[in-house]
Amino acid sequence: MAAVGVTGHRFLADIDKIEAGATQALDRIVEAFSGESLNVISSLAEGADRIVVSKTLARPRGRLTAVLLLPRADYATDFERDESKQEFTGLLERASEVVELAAAGTREEAYEAAGHYVLDHCDVLVAVWDGREAQGQGGTGDIVTEARRLALPIAWIHAGNRRPGTEEPTTLDEEQGRITFEHFPDRRSSESER
Repeated sequence: MAAVGVTGHRFLADIDKIEAGATQALDRIVEAFSGESLNVISSLAEGADRIVVSKTLARPRGRLTAVLLLPRADYATDFERDESKQEFTGLLERASEVVELAAAGTREEAYEAAGHYVLDHCDVLVAVWDGREAQGQGGTGDIVTEARRLALPIAWIHAGNRRPGTEEPTTLDEEQGRITFEHFPDRRSSESER
C-alpha cells in the first residue's frame, strides 16, 4: 500500500480545478507505485488536506491515517463552521488509524510537528501549493522544501494561497490545478501535466 502524505493551503479558490488535479495526481501515484492501493496520511485540515483525503477514500481500498496534532476537542476549535467540524468528525470516524502526537509548546509547533510526521511516514507527497515560502511556521512551503531535500516524490498541484493576514483565497488563474511531478519513480518524472 502506497503511503500518500498531503500538505497544502487551507483557503482555496477554484475548488473544481484543485479536485481535478487531486484526482490526476492520485491516478499517477497508483501508476507509479504499480497499482498499489493508497493510504493517505493527513491532519484533516480544511482545504487541501480534506480534498485529497476525500478523493483517496473514494477509491477502492483507499485508507486514511489521521494525524492529530492536538487533542481532538482542542483541534476541532480550529474549524469555525459547524459544517467543517462535522466533516472533521466524519473523516476521523473513517480513519483506519488515528495517530495522536505528543503535546507541542505552541499551536504553530504542533502544526509543524504534524507536517514532519507526514513527511516521515509517506512514500509520496501531494502538495497543494502556490510555490512560495510558507506564511507561517511549518507551512506548506517549509514542508515541500524538506520533501525536496529528502528527494521524496512530490505531486505538486499548483494552487493559490490566501492573501497574507487574511482568509481571502487567491487563484493562479490558468496555472490553478496544473500538476508538476518531481522525483517520481518512472520515466515521466519532473514533468508538468494539465
